Formats: sequence, C-alpha cells, structure tokens
Amino acid sequence: QVQLVESGGGLVQPGGSLRLSCATSGFAFRIWWMYWLRQAPGKGLEWVATSDRDGTTHYADSVQGRFTISRDNIKNELYLQMNSLTPEDTAVYFCATDSRGDSRGQGTQVTVST
Repeated sequence: QVQLVESGGGLVQPGGSLRLSCATSGFAFRIWWMYWLRQAPGKGLEWVATSDRDGTTHYADSVQGRFTISRDNIKNELYLQMNSLTPEDTAVYFCATDSRGDSRGQGTQVTVST
C-alpha cells in the first residue's frame, strides 16, 4: 500500500525559505517518478516539480530557480527546498506518485505572510 506523508510546512515571511519532506513506503520508491503538487485556497491542484528515477528534475515556470526537488533513494524520501517564497506560494503542498495527484499524501500547509 502506497503511503506518502508530507512534513515541514509552516508560516514564513516573504523572502524566506522552507524545506518540505515526504516520507514514503509501500512501493519501490527508487524507480518511481515523484512529484510535488500544490493547491492554493480556492484553486485546483497545480504541478510544481518532478524528479524522475534518474534524478532529472523539472519545474513549473512559477517556481523555476527558487525551488529544488530532490530525493534520497536510501531513505525513500522526497524533498522540496523552497527559497525566496512569496505570498503566491501559499498553498497546501502534496507529494504524489503521479502528476495528477490521484495518489498523494495528506499535504502540508505552507503560508507565506507578514
């Protein structure tokens, strides 16, 4: 059974940083493409970043250059380093095993505000 548990969210001021983690179990993490998605208040799920099984990464234009997705295939964990945060980054962040978010965790809230 696929299990995904996000952590690391919180309240941060504009310009600040956060590092999200996603602990996984129940599947062969090291060979799966993994995704970070987010859902802002009143909006749909938005793709943020992808890490393929070889570590190649892809980013939405809105986070390119500010966010970094990474993975630890020994610990079976996925990470998202978020820098230069803006209020527009406020959302619930999910890790997922598919780009649509059909299989995702419960999410972690990120709030960027003064």
